[in-house]
Amino acid sequence: MEDLKYVMYIGAKPEKVWEAFVSPEGVKALFFGCRLESTFEVGAPYRYVGPGNDGDETVHVYGEVLAFEPGRIMSYTEHAGPSYRENHAELETRVTLTLEEVGGCTKLTLVNDRWPDSHPSYENTKESWPMILSNAKSYVETGKTLDFGW
Repeated sequence: MEDLKYVMYIGAKPEKVWEAFVSPEGVKALFFGCRLESTFEVGAPYRYVGPGNDGDETVHVYGEVLAFEPGRIMSYTEHAGPSYRENHAELETRVTLTLEEVGGCTKLTLVNDRWPDSHPSYENTKESWPMILSNAKSYVETGKTLDFGW
């Protein structure tokens, strides 16, 4: 399976973009009402928890923090939550978010790689990352997220 790679430019400094991905308000806005639970130390677990199949405490994705340098890079393993896939523990990918200052804006690069063959969430993930990243751009630049009609 091909790596998923997205690059976009956001009209703000990296620190502001970073806050959108880790602050409680930003996470809730970008990740459809979820909260991010982690100490963010390398090797620590993390979970995106929020409204879903199991109510407000649905674990959407979880994994382990691989790298965390505020304002610059966040990398983690990713598993679909237990309510999505029975074999969720076996279905691991890696996500790496990198921020670089370019003039007065931020270059955001997201790579979701290490896909096991025939991963059942690949197509959904391929569609959801552009929505999340577009939401991030809109949220950081305007303070509002996009209306996807849900």
